[in-house]
Amino acid sequence: MTVRPASIAISTPVIALDVMGGDAGLADVMAAAEIASERYPRLTFRLHGPEPRIRAELARLPRLAATAEVIHTDEVVLGTDKPSQAMRRSRTSSMGMAIQSVKDGHAHAAVSAGNTGALMAMALVTLRTMPGIDRPALAALLPTLKNDSIVLDLGANTESDAENLVQFAVMGAAFARTVLGLEKPRVALLNIGEEELKGTGEIKEAAALLRASHLPMVFEGFVEGDKIGQGNVDVIVTDGFSGNIALKTAEGTGKLVVGLLTEAFKSSWLSRLGYLLSRPALRALRAHLDPNAHNGAVFLGLNGLVVKSHGSANIRGIANAIGVAHDLIADKVGERIAHDLADFRAHRPETAQEPVSQ
Repeated sequence: MTVRPASIAISTPVIALDVMGGDAGLADVMAAAEIASERYPRLTFRLHGPEPRIRAELARLPRLAATAEVIHTDEVVLGTDKPSQAMRRSRTSSMGMAIQSVKDGHAHAAVSAGNTGALMAMALVTLRTMPGIDRPALAALLPTLKNDSIVLDLGANTESDAENLVQFAVMGAAFARTVLGLEKPRVALLNIGEEELKGTGEIKEAAALLRASHLPMVFEGFVEGDKIGQGNVDVIVTDGFSGNIALKTAEGTGKLVVGLLTEAFKSSWLSRLGYLLSRPALRALRAHLDPNAHNGAVFLGLNGLVVKSHGSANIRGIANAIGVAHDLIADKVGERIAHDLADFRAHRPETAQEPVSQ
């Protein structure tokens, strides 16, 4: 079960915020915290970074200033730092100190837009994995034609066996019940085909285990890469290598579509007229594909919550990542995962039977 800080109550959630992480800069990160404070009046912050600069910004952010605690450090993890380099400053950098706040019971979750590899390494070493979880997974929302879907793992593990994939499915379903509000999320494994005999041995074994489980989810079998965007499943489970490629491909495709449309509307005066007529629809499309609207990836399976904001996120995007942390705290997602894992182990079949060819 996720360790809950004894010194602070869930009714007053505390976010340990790395104000030095990402491309936005300290002022934008703190402006995002101000927005989150307005959305969630009971939310409070521990701000990790250079105190003089933080105090100067707090003078312009009255709601945040009223509840925030400042923890000073001048050290920052750079985007170019290797995880091994960052680990040497895990107790003195703004990123490492934010994670340590969760470990020490001073905060319920840490949020950072900094170096993903460094954040993963620090979080894993500092917080460790929950009982029953072999490896953590990075999960995030992906826009589809219907509603948002959750994809995991997105890069925490380049290789995953059947047990890992089942654990990812359990964690992803618990995450979906929190952020998507679904009682029984539809879960599928990313595969090279939808037929039961397709895929690696690990994927087929994981599918057999999930079919035989009594988890609060609907296992839909396999989903191919070109079907991810249709939104027919709520949780897509894969290894971190494939998941990261799928996410980056989806983000790149979204930018390609918007770019091609922009160029097409510039091609002639008639096209420009068409743009004026279709501008509301195009704005809605851009908003739907905007990564900031879906910002906030989560390292699931640790003894504490760590949320990764996209490094290039704007103020609104960072505020959304803080909102994800708030929701996970309020919904006690760690306890949901622990309960579901115990239920799976209690009803686990002796062996996972693979489908037999007809």
